[in-house]
Amino acid sequence: MKIGSLVLENPLILAPMAGITELPFRRLAREAGCALVVTEMVSANGLVHGSKKTAELLMSHPKERPLSAQIFGADPEIMKEGAQIVQGAGADILDVNLGCSVRKIVRQGAGVALMREPNRLEAVLKAIRSAISLPLTIKIRTGWDPSGEQAVKAAQMAEDCGVDAVAIHPRTAVQGFAGSADWSLIARLKEAVSIPVVGNGDIQGPDDVLRMQRETGCDAVMIGRASIGNPWIFAQALDLMNSRPPRQPDLLDRLNTVLRYIEYSVHHFGEVRAVRMMRSRLGWFTKGLPHSSRFRASISHLQTKEDMTEAVQAYFEGMQNAIQPTAI
Repeated sequence: MKIGSLVLENPLILAPMAGITELPFRRLAREAGCALVVTEMVSANGLVHGSKKTAELLMSHPKERPLSAQIFGADPEIMKEGAQIVQGAGADILDVNLGCSVRKIVRQGAGVALMREPNRLEAVLKAIRSAISLPLTIKIRTGWDPSGEQAVKAAQMAEDCGVDAVAIHPRTAVQGFAGSADWSLIARLKEAVSIPVVGNGDIQGPDDVLRMQRETGCDAVMIGRASIGNPWIFAQALDLMNSRPPRQPDLLDRLNTVLRYIEYSVHHFGEVRAVRMMRSRLGWFTKGLPHSSRFRASISHLQTKEDMTEAVQAYFEGMQNAIQPTAI
């Protein structure tokens, strides 16, 4: 899989997710075999105007590379300057968000709003392409009607503007995450452009990765919500691609992953902020396991990394003891 000058080791990509695909989460995905991770969407306006909070979203770690940084905005000059800041920060790919349908983003004329303003979109892409040497990608939706015409036209325009790949989540702007993703549009887009097409949407498990590739001919698959608390989906998909049965994480795998997530988060955010975040996030990794709700309650007021670590270890040790065979 190649995007511009960048060669990826496999066709699995982590989707950008606001408030989720922060650096610690991205590291877990890379460790599980994901070939490319993407930041949560970053405001070009915030970057250009020196927002410290926005700039923090571009912080990276060598072990998560390659990294794609996704920006959003509507003003060609602001997007151009934002792209230059991203390149200066050391990202490996610059991605433009044309798919976010959150109302406050659409009101700004950004995200999926740009798909109904082709002239502005063209100006944005040309401005960015003229300013950076990084591989340039876009992430789009179906558009504002289910026909998919806006998606096809946006992808073709992007290719003409020098964009190196397009990712598509084939739901309309008004669908949000409701209904079903129309994978036939991924196949249609693959026929309409010569640049790589990345499919996204309704990946529930590793089997769906292969099914999407088979049904659409897409060059790569982008996995989003199915990876939350489940970074093993990348390793499992790679197993299937290599004709191996997908490995199931055991309790030790889960424990070690959670402990690394705590460690990475404390290192990146500092102990106070990280522990506060972990109160709601560690439950991702115990979903479906016995007494998960009890575990979430037990960590809801913890204040230190040490206490959080001890609570995690106690939960998984209890789980392990519960499944040990009784001695005779």
